[in-house]
Amino acid sequence: MALSKVNFNSMNVTPAASKAIKFNSSNNGLETGDFGGSLVLISTTTASNSATVSITSGIDSTYKEYIIKIINLHPQTDNQDFRFNLSADGGSNYNVTKSSVFYNAFHNEGGSDNSLNYVAGSDLAQSTDFQRLFGVGGDNDQNSCATLQLFEPSSTTFVKYFLFTGNDGDPGDYSINRIAAGYGNTTSAINAIQFKFDSGNIESGIFKLYGVT
Repeated sequence: MALSKVNFNSMNVTPAASKAIKFNSSNNGLETGDFGGSLVLISTTTASNSATVSITSGIDSTYKEYIIKIINLHPQTDNQDFRFNLSADGGSNYNVTKSSVFYNAFHNEGGSDNSLNYVAGSDLAQSTDFQRLFGVGGDNDQNSCATLQLFEPSSTTFVKYFLFTGNDGDPGDYSINRIAAGYGNTTSAINAIQFKFDSGNIESGIFKLYGVT
């Protein structure tokens, strides 16, 4: 006979808010826990006329994947590229060797110009330079929002892959979607990350670090 109902009181599971019921690690019972793929907020950094934003804690072996959400990023100086780099020494140096690819798709406000292309000048080939992410207009209403994923940064066996996607209000009044992907070519654990513009401060922006369960 097919099971059509489960008596809640027969489960040896204590209810917990915002948790799921799942099999335990021994696969012989049920327990409450995080949903698979849930985001756990680790830290929030709010930039205010900041030269750089550095995240030097919270990136460790706790999670296999980390996500950084960049919300309403606004530059002090118009038409400057925004970049990031990785650190394997807790933020003393941001100089991890990287190889990457870079694409963008754009469309102007007038509807007269659009394209999808590879941007050779924004990729890296075994370089310790900061990786370009996007350029942002300095008009009062222009900003950028983006997501950067880091995969198993604590591994001491494999290189460290990253995947970035973001959209920005370009200085020329374009909406530009940008994709950068690559890897930090090191088997040392990555434990810090830094963001900055080529010139001028980060006037405002929110950086949220999440771990993925």
